[in-house]
Amino acid sequence: MNINEFLVKRFHVSKEEAGKWISENRVFINHQKAVQRNTVLKTDVIELNGEILQEGLTHCYYAYYKPRGIECTLNPNIADNLLNVLPFKEYLYPIGRLDKESEGLLILTNDGKLYKDIAHAEKEKEKEYVVEVDKELTDAAIEQLAAGIVIMGKKTRPAVVHRLSSTSFNITLTQGLNRQIRRMCHKLGYEVSSLKRIRITSILLGDLKPGEYLQIQKKMFDK
Repeated sequence: MNINEFLVKRFHVSKEEAGKWISENRVFINHQKAVQRNTVLKTDVIELNGEILQEGLTHCYYAYYKPRGIECTLNPNIADNLLNVLPFKEYLYPIGRLDKESEGLLILTNDGKLYKDIAHAEKEKEKEYVVEVDKELTDAAIEQLAAGIVIMGKKTRPAVVHRLSSTSFNITLTQGLNRQIRRMCHKLGYEVSSLKRIRITSILLGDLKPGEYLQIQKKMFDK
C-alpha cells in the first residue's frame, strides 16, 4: 500500500486529509519527508508529527544446519518441525526445503524478497549437495545425472556433477523439484543413503554442525 492508504487505514480519515498531512511535510518514512507515491513496507519506520507509527522490521539472516530427522516446516501440528528446534524469537521461514531424511544448509530469514529471489525455480539459483548412494556409481550414471533425467514427467535441468568416491558424488542444481536428487537416483537404480546440502548461492555450510546456526549479512548473497 502507499503512504496515503496507510494513513487512511490507520486513522480512519479521508484520502484528502491524509494527503494534506503529507503535503504539509508532517509525515516521514525512514526519516525522509514522505510523498504521495511512496510505498510503505513492513521494514519502514513511519512517523507523523514526530510520533512513530511503525517502528519497522529488521531483517534477519541465518545459515542453519538442519539435522536429519527434522521436518522442514513451521507447522506446529507436524511432528519434529523446525519450530521445535529453532531458538529464535523472530518468525523466520526457511529458504531451500530439505526432506526429513536429508540434512544440511537452510537459510532462515524474515526477508520475503530474498525468499522469492532464491526459492523460486525460475531464478535458477545454485544449490550444492553431497550425496551417498547404496552401490557403486557407473560413469554412465554420473553422465545422466549431469545431463538431466525425466522425473514426474519432466526432465531435470543440466547439473554439475563430480564423483567423490565409488559411491558418492557432488551435484549442483539450479532447480528444486520435490525430492529431486532422490528421484533422479532412484530412476537410475540407486537409493540415496545420505544427502547433505553444503551451499545455497554463495552461502556455505562450512564448519556448522547439525543444529548449529550462524548469523549472516544480506550482502553475502551478492558475492
